[in-house]
Amino acid sequence: MLNFSSVLTLLVLFFVSPNVSAIDKVFPGNAKDVDIIIKSSISDDEDTICKSLVQTQGYACEEHKVTAKDGYILSVQRIPVGRSGKTASKPPVLLQHGLLVDAAAWLLNTPDESLGFILADNGFDVWLANTRGTKYSRGHTSLSSNDSAYWEWSWDELVQYDLSALVQYVQYKTGQKLHYVGHSLGTLIALAAFSEQGKLINMFKSAALLSPIAHLNQIPSQLTKEAAQLHIAERVIYRQLHQFNSFLWFDKQELYSLGYRQFPPGWDVLGPILEKICNEPGTNCSELMTALTGPNCCINSSRAGELLKHEPQPTATKNIIHLSQSKLIRTGTIAMYDYGSEDENKEHYGQSDPPAYNMKNIPKELPLFLGYGGQDMLADANDVKALLNDLKDHDNGELVEVYSEEYAHADFVLGVNASKVVYDPMISFFDIHSS
Repeated sequence: MLNFSSVLTLLVLFFVSPNVSAIDKVFPGNAKDVDIIIKSSISDDEDTICKSLVQTQGYACEEHKVTAKDGYILSVQRIPVGRSGKTASKPPVLLQHGLLVDAAAWLLNTPDESLGFILADNGFDVWLANTRGTKYSRGHTSLSSNDSAYWEWSWDELVQYDLSALVQYVQYKTGQKLHYVGHSLGTLIALAAFSEQGKLINMFKSAALLSPIAHLNQIPSQLTKEAAQLHIAERVIYRQLHQFNSFLWFDKQELYSLGYRQFPPGWDVLGPILEKICNEPGTNCSELMTALTGPNCCINSSRAGELLKHEPQPTATKNIIHLSQSKLIRTGTIAMYDYGSEDENKEHYGQSDPPAYNMKNIPKELPLFLGYGGQDMLADANDVKALLNDLKDHDNGELVEVYSEEYAHADFVLGVNASKVVYDPMISFFDIHSS
């Protein structure tokens, strides 16, 4: 039976590095935003996703490292062939996980149920991304993850640097355009990048967006709304053991000012915050994962132990703040990080308000597959419909949607029947756009 801490861990899972032992080459090539570092060998005592989750299932696996323009060293796993060992005959696919997880999320079910393995067995060249700050992407050219400066980023940087570096790397290594799969936050950074219409657009064959989060102002999760309205990433609660055993709420004490650049900062801080939220009227935290993500229909509860071996993964407090800012959850506008004052925004952007990411700017010829569920309390169906309205001018046949009334947020990655419900039609979509 899961204890309270385990349930809290599961709550945050879907809201959401080792030294290089041998370097073959460094290729700046045409990828001006990325230094390509290839890791050719893995020491026997090194803990890796390939070793712990892929090779144990009988699949070949490669560990790669990519250094982005701003110095973050990202871990990437490649599954080049399926269990049959037959060379991949289809284009590469890059999988980008959500918030507070890493690439392991795509591999935690059985091979017949996990998207990373299913794609490989269907002939695709599979690449698994790990966002900066997660266990296997802790490297940096000049900073330690213990340095506060290491955590000075939000999802803007994931758009500008991580995604750019990863896409250019995969294209360089394979010589092909690629398909993309994102879940949750992995959809947001892709949509933001697509809306900028930069050079990355020409590197994609198509993109599949599972539980897409863009517009978030209609999310039905009371827990998430309460967290955003209370600015939980921007505040901190201290338990004061006074004679009345009361809680004191310090309104203007930001996690930043207290030195908490990494999120979650620890249960001594996060526990009281969640307790404060759960005491708010209308918030039921007896089923915390359900309260946040919706009633996931199809997750194998026996896999919870395996899940907790790998997740949750840390992120930057600034990233959490960005996600909960008024421009996203509180009003629904998709915008860059708001520094909180006109002067600071002008310093960073040259204008008093942070620039918006306009979803209507996404090229209408880019093939998109959207998978969403009727029980999802983060990627609410009404918010997804608002996104679909932004994309209504897409070329005929280039916008495909798959809707499952029973699916909630985590089902799209961990659902035991996701292969039939989501992955089969997604693979058919990829096949159509693989020429």
